[in-house]
Amino acid sequence: MPVINDKNKEILNNIQVDFPIDSRPYKILAQKLGLGEDELIKRIKQLKKDLLIRRIGGNFSPDRLGYHSTLCAAKVPEDKIELFTKTVNSYSGVTHNYKRDHEFNIWFTFIASSVEIIKTNLETIRQKTHVDTILNLPATRVFKISANFKL
Repeated sequence: MPVINDKNKEILNNIQVDFPIDSRPYKILAQKLGLGEDELIKRIKQLKKDLLIRRIGGNFSPDRLGYHSTLCAAKVPEDKIELFTKTVNSYSGVTHNYKRDHEFNIWFTFIASSVEIIKTNLETIRQKTHVDTILNLPATRVFKISANFKL
């Protein structure tokens, strides 16, 4: 497990909540954090490499953009978890994918422009991974909460 020093904690805390909307967001963040822009970018690349950052991007409400969102839960045998998660993560519409200590041990969210695309993709995932039990739990109401993790 990589060691997170105080400066990297400060970077992680800032990019979660107050990422600048600008043509040079890293320059603005670097100034705020007392770093050079190149140093900040280097640190963020390392944090991504260390898997402490998965993605930096906007967070949009799918329903307002005409998209459909679903939560999926799968029963994945231990020996198929790596294949299953790699397959699921290959879809651009997957925004979260995590393991739980439960009978349904892999949970992920899937967003697409239609319900049919989600159903088709879930069927393809079933066929590619030979995991038959994938629940499709579409959102009927959307509740947005901010999940920020202060370090």
